[in-house]
Amino acid sequence: MALFSKQFRMVLRTFVWTFLVGCTVPIRAESPVNQLTRSETLAGWKLLFDGTSTNGWRNYQKQDLSDGWQIVDGALVRAGKNAGDIVSDAKYKYFEFSIEYQISKAGNSGFMFHVTEDNPAPWQSGPEIQIQDNVDGRDPQKSGWLYQLAKPFPMAWAGETQTPDATRPAGQWNQLFVRIAPNQCEVSMNGVVYYQFKLGDRKWNEQVSKSKFAAFAGFGAAGLGHLCLQDHGDEVKFRNIKIRELAEDGSITQPIDGKLNLSPVLAFPKLEWDGWQPVDEDGNPNTPRRILELTHAPGQPNLLFAMDQSGVIYSLENRSDVVRSKRFLDIQAKVNRWNEGMGSNEQGLLGLAFHPEYQTNGQFFVCYTKKENNHSIVARYVRSKSDSSIADFASEQILMDIEQPYTNHNGGCIEFGKDGYLYISLGDGGGRNDPKNSGQDRSDLLGSILRIDVDATSEGLPYSIPADNPFVGRSGIRPEIYAYGLRNPWRIAFDSKSGRLWCADVGQDLWEEINIITHGGNYGWSNREGSYSFGNRASVDGISEPVEPVWAYDHSVGKSITGGRVVNSNRVPALNGKYLYADYVSGSIWALSYDPATNSASRNEQVVEKGIPVLAFGEDSTGDVYYMIDSAKGQCIYKFE
Repeated sequence: MALFSKQFRMVLRTFVWTFLVGCTVPIRAESPVNQLTRSETLAGWKLLFDGTSTNGWRNYQKQDLSDGWQIVDGALVRAGKNAGDIVSDAKYKYFEFSIEYQISKAGNSGFMFHVTEDNPAPWQSGPEIQIQDNVDGRDPQKSGWLYQLAKPFPMAWAGETQTPDATRPAGQWNQLFVRIAPNQCEVSMNGVVYYQFKLGDRKWNEQVSKSKFAAFAGFGAAGLGHLCLQDHGDEVKFRNIKIRELAEDGSITQPIDGKLNLSPVLAFPKLEWDGWQPVDEDGNPNTPRRILELTHAPGQPNLLFAMDQSGVIYSLENRSDVVRSKRFLDIQAKVNRWNEGMGSNEQGLLGLAFHPEYQTNGQFFVCYTKKENNHSIVARYVRSKSDSSIADFASEQILMDIEQPYTNHNGGCIEFGKDGYLYISLGDGGGRNDPKNSGQDRSDLLGSILRIDVDATSEGLPYSIPADNPFVGRSGIRPEIYAYGLRNPWRIAFDSKSGRLWCADVGQDLWEEINIITHGGNYGWSNREGSYSFGNRASVDGISEPVEPVWAYDHSVGKSITGGRVVNSNRVPALNGKYLYADYVSGSIWALSYDPATNSASRNEQVVEKGIPVLAFGEDSTGDVYYMIDSAKGQCIYKFE
């Protein structure tokens, strides 16, 4: 007879889990004002205004700054008459520039770059990005537009039909981001990319020739010059003024504390995938192996399970010389193929998790994209009673059937916590700019981490809701939600030692981020991306302040984060205790050290500089971590030595 009932053991396990992780109250921090994050400092960003001094700024064609510009509550304010346009002391060639502004009602201002001082006015040499109140402003050139030269355009693929306007109303802070680089320049407003252009190319010269600036020789052609903030006679406030100078080729400094001298090697160089060959009998290439999960089952420490996105789960012995794998489950007929159709590369078999009591109950769970309708399916399977080395294909029990409005941002990674509950990651449903506002809509499961009890049922559901889920009993909120405000979580993973839940969230246009998921935490999307404002949606009533990311990096570092796992193995001592993660686009791999006292990263080390497009990471029973890549040869699982 069991010493305690299952219900009592679950309650005790949940209490211990909550105590260890400390997740009853999310750790929050205000976004720094006139400060740099550690990641920004490492990546070469510098402050041009610290909130206390105007050092580094002066009036155009003057040696000092007029008293029409004042510092008020940490902001540089155009507060008096005849304040005058101001310029940076330094000149800049290639750079990235970020500034927050707050414009007065019907107000107008501007930001100019490559300004020379050989004209009566700075706009006669330096291209101007408009700043104004888009509601009551008088100028037809809207905020964020490159005056008479470029403006945002609707992106048809995202279903946009009108010229985008991501600005927030007068009296609220907006973030303007500008990249001036040799290959391509770019302007974003509140995290939304507006347009690109290239200085001096044919299109640029044509636009200049049609504008009022054609009357000024050398306009926009200096290639080097001052930054300028315009006095247009209206009150405007500026803060968080930051710049990063770029190399001649447009490259930046990597945000790292050091480099680890490690080498990637094939973990299983002789491995053959059961029933798969690189080419078919007619010599045509087969679908590449694309392993998104590598894990182990409780009670089987020497066996690994590899989940291919196409819909196959393989088992293999955890030996470097292993040759044979075995098909454990094949549900390709049910799964939407990742290589068929626009945006489908984020679909397929996306999640695999073994029940904590798998050794006795044989249960495991999957998350996949349903072929018929693109829905996200969370289902239970059991291993075969007649052959424990394979799953029972007919045993599927669908627990959740979640409608997806688009083909991307499915999420789909699933994990069991030490509390015995199943955690499910879902993206915002896809598209651009979170068109359904799923990130902050808690009546919708999308854009969230869900937490369910698969060992019980309730109210007609094939699962139950843990009593301590943060929104149980709250009207209009789905009780399955454990945390929310996520765009495209890829992927989630529990630290097998500490129990912390890590989540890497793929950004849209500017920022990639890493979060520690906490009970009831709001991670900001789509009002924020990383620590910065995004778009102009009003905040939803009743939501909590966003939790700051543990780490974030901008899109000059990488453009698509791949979440990893914490290494809990001494096989490679330099990695032990660190969170391995990657960027799929840049091909970089890093090892992050975490300080729980500050809920932030204390060190970020480079493992691979570039060139390895990591899809996902996996972990074996010893706490060793692997990474996986897309491979037409089937050689897709690697480790470090």
